[in-house]
Amino acid sequence: MHFSLQTKIKMWTISIIALLLFIVPVYFNGKWTIILGILADYILVGLEGFIPTIITIVMTVFLLLTIYGTMINRNIFKHSRPLKDIFVLSWLWFILRFIGTVFAIMVVTETGPELITSDLTGGTMMNSLVPILATWLLLAAFLMPLLMNFGLMELVGTFLEPIIRPLFKVPGRSSIDAMASWMGSSPVGVMITTQQYEKGYYTKREAFIIATNFSVLSIPFSLVIATFIGIEQYFLQFYLSMAIACIITALVMVRIPPLSNKEETYYEVTGKQIDERDVENTMVKTAKTRAYKKAEESDGAKSVIKDGTINVIDIYGGLIPVVIAIGTLALIVAEYTPVFTYLSYPVQFILTLLNVPEAAAAAPAFIIGVTDMFLPSVIGAGIESDFTKFLIAVMSLTQIIYFSEVGALLLKSKIPVSVWELIAIFILRTIISFPIIFVLALLFVGM
Repeated sequence: MHFSLQTKIKMWTISIIALLLFIVPVYFNGKWTIILGILADYILVGLEGFIPTIITIVMTVFLLLTIYGTMINRNIFKHSRPLKDIFVLSWLWFILRFIGTVFAIMVVTETGPELITSDLTGGTMMNSLVPILATWLLLAAFLMPLLMNFGLMELVGTFLEPIIRPLFKVPGRSSIDAMASWMGSSPVGVMITTQQYEKGYYTKREAFIIATNFSVLSIPFSLVIATFIGIEQYFLQFYLSMAIACIITALVMVRIPPLSNKEETYYEVTGKQIDERDVENTMVKTAKTRAYKKAEESDGAKSVIKDGTINVIDIYGGLIPVVIAIGTLALIVAEYTPVFTYLSYPVQFILTLLNVPEAAAAAPAFIIGVTDMFLPSVIGAGIESDFTKFLIAVMSLTQIIYFSEVGALLLKSKIPVSVWELIAIFILRTIISFPIIFVLALLFVGM
C-alpha cells in the first residue's frame, strides 16, 4: 500500500508526541515521572484546595442533565450516541451517580453525618483520591486520542504481538496500556483498555485480561506508598518484587476462570475493527502499513478535540461520581464495621503459621485493599517490622482490583464484568502472588 508523505509525517510526529506525554520517563524535581504527570502536578499545585469544589460543581451540573435525560426526556441526545450513553442511564448507574454527587456536596459543604463526611471516608475520597484522579484523567482523556488514533498502538503492537500473545493471550498493542499504567497512572491504563474495547480492537476476554492484570500502580504513586508505610529504603527491591509478582500472577490468571471463560467476541455496537489482511512480507513493513493506515483514517485535530471532549464529559459526568459513591461506601464498611477484621481471620492464621511478625495487626491489610489501594499502607504504617511492611506494600500493588478506582472504572465501562468476578479476581491475585512476594521479601529484606 502507498501512503502520502503527509500521512507518514502525521503518524511519526504525533506518535512521538504521544510517547513523550504518556510513556517516556523523565526525572523531574527529584523523582521519576512522565510529562503528563508533571502537567498534572502543576494543576494540582495551582488549584490546591479548590479542586474538590470545582469537581462537585461540575458533577452537580452533569447530574441535572442526567436527571433530565433519564427521567424527563430520554430522546434529548438521540442524535449523539456517546452523549446518550453518558446522560441517559439505567436505574443502577443513575442511583450511583446521584449518591456520588450527594456525597461530594456533603463533604465540600461539611454538612451531613460524620459517617460520610469524615476524613476517614468521604473526606479521603474528596480530598486525597479524587483531586489526583480527576487531574490525571482530565489530561489523559483529552490527550488520549494522540495515543490511540494515529497509529502508535498499531506500530508497537505488531512488533510485540509474537511475544505478548503466547504469554498473556492478548494483542501486542496491550503493551501500551501496561506502559501507560506503569509510567503514569493505573486509571489511565484502564481507560485506554475500555476505549480500545469500545472501538472494536479488543475482545471481551482480552479487555478483561488487560484491565485486571496490566493496570498496576505507577512508579510515582508506588514511591508514595513505600514512603508512607516506611520502606522507602527498599524502594528498588519493592518495585522489582511487585513487577515480578504481577508478571507471574498474570501468566497464571489468564489461563484460569473467570478470565479464561470470557467470550472471545467484540463489542456488539462497533464489531471487530482490526484488519488482519494488511500483512506485508516483513514485520517492519506490516507495522508501518498498519500505523500509516490508522493515521490516514484519522480526522487529525478534529478527532482529538471531539474524542477528547467526549472522554472528559464521561469522566466528570459519569466516572468520578461512581468512584466517589463506591469508594465512600467501601470506606464506611472498612472504618465503621468489623467486616474486614472478620474476613482477615484466615489470613491471620496463615501469617501466624509462617511466623510473619505482627500477623494479627497485618492481616486486615491483605483484605482491605479491595476497597482502596491506599488503605493497606495506612494499616501497615503502624507496624514496626520492615518485613511485614514490605509484604503489605507489595501485595497492595499486586492485587490491582480497588473498588474505589479500577473496580469502579471497569463496572462503569462497556466491558461485561460483574462485582463478583472482580472480587474473585482480587482473591485469586492475592492467593497466587502471596507465595512469590513472601519469598522475595525473605530475599530482599529478611524476617
